[in-house]
Amino acid sequence: MVTAQKKIEISRLTVRFGSKTALKEVSLDVAPNEILAVIGPAQSGKTTLLKVLNRTLETSGDAVMEGTVRIDGEDIMRSRNVYDLRRKVGMVAPLPVGLPMSIYENVAFAPRQAGIEPRRELDAIVERCLRQAALWDEVKDRLDSLGSKLSGGQQQRLTIARALSHQPEILCLDEFSIAIDPVTTHRIEDVLQELRREMTILLVTNLVQQARRIADRTAFLLNGELVEVGPTGRIFSDHPEQQKTYDYVHGIFG
Repeated sequence: MVTAQKKIEISRLTVRFGSKTALKEVSLDVAPNEILAVIGPAQSGKTTLLKVLNRTLETSGDAVMEGTVRIDGEDIMRSRNVYDLRRKVGMVAPLPVGLPMSIYENVAFAPRQAGIEPRRELDAIVERCLRQAALWDEVKDRLDSLGSKLSGGQQQRLTIARALSHQPEILCLDEFSIAIDPVTTHRIEDVLQELRREMTILLVTNLVQQARRIADRTAFLLNGELVEVGPTGRIFSDHPEQQKTYDYVHGIFG
């Protein structure tokens, strides 16, 4: 159940790339163990919002950010250790990108980098993460096989398992279902419903019905501005607060 606490606090966030404004004065809170869907047409700032949260936006040399973003009350832009932040905020990209190594090593890579060496401990982490990603039963007898040999849907779940391997408190997913079939999409949605017991989840999706199925609340971005955020049931009803929201979720534009 969503609580009144704030896991993420975004206040007047503006992001510019040169002369282009990607986000304009976005203010948004996310509660612990909430699934927040972020919807909107292309170029609305959805991916930029996720990249701000784990500071991968900094890899874009021309990005300029104004405003504040706090996680657990800490201003992330003032945090000295960006690597700790990125362990706290896991990211799953739109297309599955498996590391060129075995299934086992794909999941064990981050824990090894964090200094975990005992094989028994790594084995436990790999099994836990693959189970959480609903992949264990399909790959447990071929963990030494290349992750890149898995099907598209399996590779996406492997990507989720890898994101879970450093035990994030926040999981960000950017269009995870772009390259996978509907059956696998629904399976991962079930996984996310289980994971929300342990973490906060932000889900960027162009599939408005996906947001409707699994999100506690939904935020609608348009041209870099937050048009509306609220309980998913209200956003998808016949009476959201903004006409633009109604028009988008009912397919009148976008």
